[in-house]
Amino acid sequence: MTRVFGRIGLMSFGGPAAQISLMHRELVDTAKWLTEKQFLGALSFCMLLPGPEAMQLATYCGWKLRGTPGGLLAGLLFVLPGAAIIFALAALYIGFGDVPLVQSAFLGIKAAVVAIIFQALLRLSGKVLTGRLEWIIALLSCASLYSGLLPFPAVIALAALVGLMRPNRSPESPQPTTHTPLSATLKTVLIWGTLWAAPVALLYALDAQFLIDIAVFFSKLAVVTFGGAYAVLAYMVQAVVQDHGWITTGEMMDALGLAETTPGPLILVTQFVATLAGHHQGGITLAIAAGLTALWCTFIPCFLWIFAGAPHVSRILGHPRLTGALHVISAAVTGVIINLSLWFTLSLIFGPLLTNHAIPLPDLTQFQPLTAALVALASALLLGLRLPLLLVLGVCALAGMVAATLL
Repeated sequence: MTRVFGRIGLMSFGGPAAQISLMHRELVDTAKWLTEKQFLGALSFCMLLPGPEAMQLATYCGWKLRGTPGGLLAGLLFVLPGAAIIFALAALYIGFGDVPLVQSAFLGIKAAVVAIIFQALLRLSGKVLTGRLEWIIALLSCASLYSGLLPFPAVIALAALVGLMRPNRSPESPQPTTHTPLSATLKTVLIWGTLWAAPVALLYALDAQFLIDIAVFFSKLAVVTFGGAYAVLAYMVQAVVQDHGWITTGEMMDALGLAETTPGPLILVTQFVATLAGHHQGGITLAIAAGLTALWCTFIPCFLWIFAGAPHVSRILGHPRLTGALHVISAAVTGVIINLSLWFTLSLIFGPLLTNHAIPLPDLTQFQPLTAALVALASALLLGLRLPLLLVLGVCALAGMVAATLL
């Protein structure tokens, strides 16, 4: 298991779809540790949960094979290699991010990030927006977030409510004959809930206000982030850039671009953001502490959801109202990603958006043709030619440096 899940952790580039495909090949096709039905059931369960579905799928598969120790092994091996690389990249970014040639490279990476989000949007919308209701929910979700009418958690909560109230289209599956006692589940929740809360309580005892803010924010993120990393990003942009002022929109895009180059879950971008915010607030020591705090509050909840819910997978998947709620949440998340792509594209091509109107608007006088050309190049390479993600990031970074040298 260490060898197989370690290989998965080191090779899991390219986002959730590529990571899930890699796990399927390693665990179902090659090792034959899980059947196709078991793997697809695990994936369906993980998609019902908040947080990174690929990491939770790895954890569940490990739990299925060897219980809690197997789940811990698989989950940690999926996260830790990427987390170590993120700390190294954050250190390099802090040390050399202001060098003009490096900034030019990051301009190309930002353009690639816009294309990456476009790609995620196209993939998700094709699967999710299958009817009029889904389109209406997606557009309302986008409009609510872009205008600031509703925060991200409220959008997700309302979507879940609509999904739960929607009439069932199929009868409920029969309940399984075996079940885990409620006392065992409550014990699991208590253990992992205590692990989640203990460092936060310590920060309160030390009166470390900035780290408390980091812990509370990323803990909240762990509860409401249905729909994967791109949905997380929309909420993070609104919170860390506009509300808290910890980093800028440009730094947020750099963080996503660098996170795309590492193995492991894309939600490791939270670690990069927290590390950068900590450095802005108080130097390298606070940066490391903030990054570790974000890691803890992002991934400990994932273990809680899996270990508490895994024994009840058959029962959970037997309730059509839950899967209906997930479907409507997915439609709302599509709107969230539309909002994210709109915000990032306009901010990149026209600079900071004008916020003295009912909705944020671009400053048309600040149009940047070079940036627009880089976005077009990235979109052509990724969406048109369908080149590998890491190659597109490298080409765009090189194009940014060449353009800055010639112009």
